[in-house]
Parts: sequence; C-alpha cells; structure tokens
Amino acid sequence: MSDRDNFGAFFVGFVVGSLSGAIAALLLAPQSGEETRTLIKDRAIELHKSTAESVEEALKKAEKAANDAVKRAEDALSEAKKRAQEIAEKGQVILGESKEKVEKTVKKSAS
Repeated sequence: MSDRDNFGAFFVGFVVGSLSGAIAALLLAPQSGEETRTLIKDRAIELHKSTAESVEEALKKAEKAANDAVKRAEDALSEAKKRAQEIAEKGQVILGESKEKVEKTVKKSAS
C-alpha cells in the first residue's frame, strides 16, 4: 500500500516537474517561433514516451503485486485447509478415546 502511495506521489511530481520545466524553457528560450514549435513537439514526444514507460512499469508492478497477493491467498487457504483436516483428525482420535473410556466406565459400573 505504501509503495503504491509513493509511486503515485512520484508520478504526480514527475508530471508537474516536466510541465513546469517545459513552460520555463518556452518562456525563457531565445528562439524563433518555428524553433519553439519544433522544441514543443520534441518535448511532447519525449513526455509521451516517458509517461507511457512509467504507466507500463506501473501496470507491471500492479500485475506482479496482484499475482503475489493471489499466491499468498492460495497458500493461506491451503494451510487453513490442512490445519482444519489435522484438527478434525485429532478430534476423531479424542472422540474415539473418550468413547472407549465411557464404555469401560459403564462396563465397570454394570459389573
């Protein structure tokens, strides 16, 4: 959960920083209109690529986290079933022993 929050904060900071840098470059650059438009186009392409990479990386991390969570849940369920089976078996043994004790007690009292 904390990793997701950290990544979201990083991503927002990345986007805001990129946009701020692009705006500052446009306002302070001593270039002609044509050069500025070319620069804007190039920066937009770079931003698009880096954003696509970041989104792809985030999706991969989310998919891995989901798969890990499913695996842990399956393992926990398997362990719970195993323990339930062990408890049921122990219960049957205890029940059998208790029946034997009761039967012995009843036979001794009847004698």
